Amino acid sequence: MPRIGMEPQRRDALVRATISEIAVSGAADITVARIARRAGMSPALAHHYFGSKDNMLLAAMRHVLFVFAAEVRGALVMADTPRERLTAIVRACFAPSNFRDEVVAAWLNFYVQAQREGQTRRLLHIYHARLRSNLMYALRPLSDDPERLAEGIGAMIDGLYVRQALRRDNLTSAASTDLVLDYIEKALTR
Repeated sequence: MPRIGMEPQRRDALVRATISEIAVSGAADITVARIARRAGMSPALAHHYFGSKDNMLLAAMRHVLFVFAAEVRGALVMADTPRERLTAIVRACFAPSNFRDEVVAAWLNFYVQAQREGQTRRLLHIYHARLRSNLMYALRPLSDDPERLAEGIGAMIDGLYVRQALRRDNLTSAASTDLVLDYIEKALTR
């Protein structure tokens, strides 16, 4: 007999298991069975809730983006000036909750999935548009070329995530934040 009201908890457990499994196995080797096992349920139940591995990967990225968006909104609430808004956005990008190894691995998978899967590509475009919009809003009063600077900041953030995922430069949240804020400061004082 099905347990009424368990769907949200099971979906959440599968999403979290997907994120963890990506960090351990990488998306290429991940299977629904491994995700289900990590979540403590059967592969049939995982398929029942998501239908496919791609849907599970997409749900995991939606979760990561939801957490990221909440972090940004919380940081922006306390920012009064354009510079404070920029700092808040950058700090949120590299907040420990967003820059954990498993979340960084999920981001790298997200970039790869977006190359071949339409819904994931659309979600990535939405993320980029929102980041760009937030940066542009803060940069307009500070820069003669806010579009170019926003593109540079976004590229730098993405690049630091890729480097962290590939363990090229095992960067900390604080070091990554400082790099981007230093880039912004230098660009604004030219």
